[in-house]
Amino acid sequence: MEGVAMLYRLMTTVVLGLHALFLAYLVVGGFLAWRWPRTIWLHLAAAAWGVTVVAAELVCPLTYLEHWARRRAGESGVGQGFIDRYVEGVIYPERYAVLAQALVAVLVVASWAGLLRWHRPGWFRAAPPPRPRTRPRWRGSRRPAPGADRPRRRAPGRW
Repeated sequence: MEGVAMLYRLMTTVVLGLHALFLAYLVVGGFLAWRWPRTIWLHLAAAAWGVTVVAAELVCPLTYLEHWARRRAGESGVGQGFIDRYVEGVIYPERYAVLAQALVAVLVVASWAGLLRWHRPGWFRAAPPPRPRTRPRWRGSRRPAPGADRPRRRAPGRW
């Protein structure tokens, strides 16, 4: 029976780690999208979930899973959520919860604005006019072979 309880304690630890990683990604995921722009969709979903949980006062499924695993391990199910228990009062005082949420929101919006600015530079200012297209001029009557304009490389090992 002790082995099963240990597995549930391990599960609780894994869920707590996942919860912490999710919150860290929620805060800095927009900045990660500067490097990997395709991940912005994952960050948009994470941000939407975070806003929904805070606005509607929902219980996060990870919190529910943590409490379930704690009860199975023989511990008392904690009545508080992850943020209430491990973040508030540890990282910032409880009375600054609204300020901390606003700061996270500002960081997320700033990361998205930076992503737009970095990957779509014409979005914030007028795009330069397009350059006129000119037709290529070929010498002779035939088009050159592909790669003919590149210098030839020597075979490896030959001087």
